[in-house]
Amino acid sequence: MGQVWWRRPSTLPVALVIMSLCIVIAGGTIRINDAGESCPDWPQCFGTWGFDISPDEQGAFWAENPDEIDTRGVDHRYTTFEIFSEWFHRLLVGIIAIPVLFNALLARRMIGTYGSTVYRSTLLSGVLLIAQALVGALTVSMDNVDWSVALHLSLASIFTSTFLFQYFAMRKAEGSKFEAFTLNSEFVSANQKRVDAMMGAVFTLMILGAWVSSTAGGQYNQGCSVGFPNGWPKCNGTLLPSFDGPGVLVQMIHRFGAVLVGLVLVSGSARIRSDALANEVTPLIGRITDFTAGLWILNVLVGGSYIVLAEMENFPEWVSLLHLMFGISCFLVAISASFLMRLSTPPTNEEE
Repeated sequence: MGQVWWRRPSTLPVALVIMSLCIVIAGGTIRINDAGESCPDWPQCFGTWGFDISPDEQGAFWAENPDEIDTRGVDHRYTTFEIFSEWFHRLLVGIIAIPVLFNALLARRMIGTYGSTVYRSTLLSGVLLIAQALVGALTVSMDNVDWSVALHLSLASIFTSTFLFQYFAMRKAEGSKFEAFTLNSEFVSANQKRVDAMMGAVFTLMILGAWVSSTAGGQYNQGCSVGFPNGWPKCNGTLLPSFDGPGVLVQMIHRFGAVLVGLVLVSGSARIRSDALANEVTPLIGRITDFTAGLWILNVLVGGSYIVLAEMENFPEWVSLLHLMFGISCFLVAISASFLMRLSTPPTNEEE
C-alpha cells in the first residue's frame, strides 16, 4: 500500500494510543491532587452532568445521599479544579468509545486485508474499555481502595497496548519493510520468553507503584522520611528499616522490586544483544530492550527525586505524574518488543 502515512488505516490505532495516554495522564492528575473521590457518584457527579458544584451544593448532596460520603468526611468540600479533573477524566473515557467502536467496524470491513487477528484485537480493546469504565465505577464506590486503583491502572496499560499490537500487525500486513518483522526464528525462540519476562517485570513494578501511591506508603502519608540520603536511597535513615511504621512495608517492597526489575532488564538486554550478534540478526530488539532499561533507570531517579525534594506538607506533585508517565512508557516499550517478536516471520530465501 502506497498511501501517505496519515491516510493509512494503521494510523487510527496510533491516534488511539495517544488518546489512551491522555486518559492515563488525566487519571494521574486526579491521583496526585487527591481528587479521586471528588465525584462521589457514577456516572454523574454530585447528581449532575457538570463539574461546577458549589460547596453548598456538595453539602446538600451529601445530606440527601449520606451513603456517598467519602473518607474525608461530611464537612470536606472539593475545589472546582478537583471536581473538573475527575469529570474530565470520565469525559475522555466516553469520547474514546466512539473511535474504539469505529476502529472495530473498520477492522471488520477490512478483515480480508488485515486478517482476523487485527479484528480480534479491536474487539479486545472494546471489552477492555467497558471493563475500565466498570472498574472506574467500582473505584469510586469503594473510595479509591488500593487494589482497585492498581487494577484500574493495569487495565489502562493493557488497553493502550492493544492498539500498539494492532498497529504493528497492520503495518506488517501493509507490507512494511521494518526489519523487526523478519527476525531469525532461532533468535525468536531463544529470546521470546526472556522478552516476556522483562515486560512482565516492568508491568508488576508499575502496579506495585500504583499500590504504593494509594496506601499509607503513598504521597499523602509517607512511610519513609524525606530528603537525601535518609529518605532516599535510605528509608528512615537506614537501608533496612523497621516495618513497624505506617507504609514502610509497601514502600520497601516497591524499592526492592525496582532493584530486582533492574537486574532483569539489564541482564536480559545484554543477553539479547549477544544472541542477536551470534545469530547475525538485526540488533533492533536489543536496542528496544536497552531503551526499556534506560527508562527504568531514569524512572528510578525520578522516583528518588520525588522523595528527596519533598517537604512533609508540600510534595512536588508534577514529579509524581512524571514518575507515572515514565513507568507506563517503560511498559509500552517493553511490550512492543514482545509484540514485534511474536509478529516476526523468518526471511525467505529471496529476502536473504
